[in-house]
Parts: sequence; C-alpha cells; structure tokens
Amino acid sequence: MIDIKQLKYFAAIVEEGQITRAAKKLHMAQPPLSHQLKQLEETLGVILLERNGKKLELTESGKIFYKKTKQLLHQLNDMILEVQEINDGTKGTLSIGCVKSCFSYLPKTMRKLLEKFPNVKFHLREGDTFLISEFLKSREIEVGIIRLPIDTDEYQTIKLPSDPYVAVIPQHWNYKHHSIQMKDIKEMPLLLLHRISGKGQYEMVVNECARHGFEPKILCECPDVTILLSLVAEGVGATIVPKSAVSNFQIPNIQMLEIEDSSITAEASIIFEKNRYLSKSAANFIKILKTEYPIDDQLGRPQPNK
Repeated sequence: MIDIKQLKYFAAIVEEGQITRAAKKLHMAQPPLSHQLKQLEETLGVILLERNGKKLELTESGKIFYKKTKQLLHQLNDMILEVQEINDGTKGTLSIGCVKSCFSYLPKTMRKLLEKFPNVKFHLREGDTFLISEFLKSREIEVGIIRLPIDTDEYQTIKLPSDPYVAVIPQHWNYKHHSIQMKDIKEMPLLLLHRISGKGQYEMVVNECARHGFEPKILCECPDVTILLSLVAEGVGATIVPKSAVSNFQIPNIQMLEIEDSSITAEASIIFEKNRYLSKSAANFIKILKTEYPIDDQLGRPQPNK
C-alpha cells in the first residue's frame, strides 16, 4: 500500500530535482529516501523518475502521478487545518500576496485583524498580478490583492474600490498646475508599469493615449511602482500610476497631477482559489477588508462606512 509519507517524499524529490537535496530538505539520510522511491515505483509498477545527468526528471507517468499527489497533499493539509481550527480557534500564519500599488489596503486590515485575533501571524509576498497568481497556484499564499485584469478565471475574485490614475512628474519641472490633460502628456518621456506576464495597466495607459490621438513616448517599463516613482524623482521622466500608489510611498521630489480627461481607473481585487478551504484567518481578513473598503458592486465606487 502507498502511504502519505511516500507521497511527501516523492513530491520533495521532484521539487528538489535530486535525492541528495530532497534528503537534506526532509532531514533524513539519502539511502532510505532512495529506498522509499524505489518501493513506490514497485508498488505502482511504473518508473516515475529518470536520471538526466545529475538531475532527476519526471516520466510521463510521473508527471500525472506528481500532479495528483500535489492535489491530494493540498486536500490533506486543508482537512487538517479545518479540523484544527474547529478545535483550537484562530491562530497560525496567514500568507498574503499583494501588488505594491495595492499596499494601502493592508495596514488597517492587518491591524483590525490583530485586534480581534492577536495570535495570528503574517507572511507577506510582493509581486505583480501575474506573480501573485503564481504564488496562489503554488500555495505560497492563501489570499492575494491584485490589480485587474487577471488572465484566468480559476480564482474567486472580490472587487475593491477603483482608483483613479494620476500623472506624476519630477518636482523640478516646475509645473504650475494641480491637474493636467492627456494631450499635455504627449511629449513627456513616460515610465510605465508593465507586468512580468500578461496584459494590465501598461496596455490601459497606452490605449488611453491612443484614444486621445497620440502614441506615448515610452522610455522605461517596469513592474515595480516604487522604482518608477524613484526614477521620476530623479528627473528621468514622468509616469501614470494609480493615485493610491503615490500616497502609499511618500517619495520626495515628485509632483502628482490629476488627469482631467482620462477615462481609465485602476481596479483592485481580492483573489483566492475557488476550491481551496480558506482558513479562519483568511476568511476574517477578507471580511474586514470588505467592511473597511465597501464598494457599489455595479459601479465599483467606494461606499461610506456606516
């Protein structure tokens, strides 16, 4: 019979690519781990891993078995967590992923959660929308806060208030107004947010420029809003980013300008896996976030807290 330990050992070997590294990760000797893999293959009657130089690679049978193994181990972890939480109450570590331009949603929500459940700890990961979705897929995080759009429908999404885009220019450009029109951006060298993979804010800004009859002069693309704002502060160029991203980081030597005739807004969303058990900590975090930042579901506009 196959037991859970064998499945965990097999998954560790696949993820480390070598029995030596897997044994070190599992804090066990190499020979018994090799024996467990051999025993698993004999029980199944198939070869799961083949040696390619110094690395072990999955066979076609191994790929299917690894995929099913991970699903089973995730379900087992969810079951254990659910049972423990029913017995012990809320505690443990909540893993959250967040796009940098959405960081403003975190501090108040985390503080409110800790006020109610002081035994909760946090593990935070940062990245663009693509990376956050990958972290969810690999179970490195339980909840993500991302900028829409997202390229897949495999996650449950809960929309958060929309955020207007603003232009940000170097302070030493000495712009005399508090707002700007899109036509005034035409000749500016632009530094734009661009995802590692997929479409997002970059395409929205480029399309908005096209709607106003010009092609922007894009000097730099980067997935990190703080890097872009720092470059603006040094006078490299201007950028167009969500308004909350500017107020989040308080970077000196920049000037924020409302865009009078822009029709685009940055949309944020909570995301989590549809078929995954949500820990009590995650469910409470989402509940607080929805309470602190309620929206009109039809229009995506913030509603005042009652």
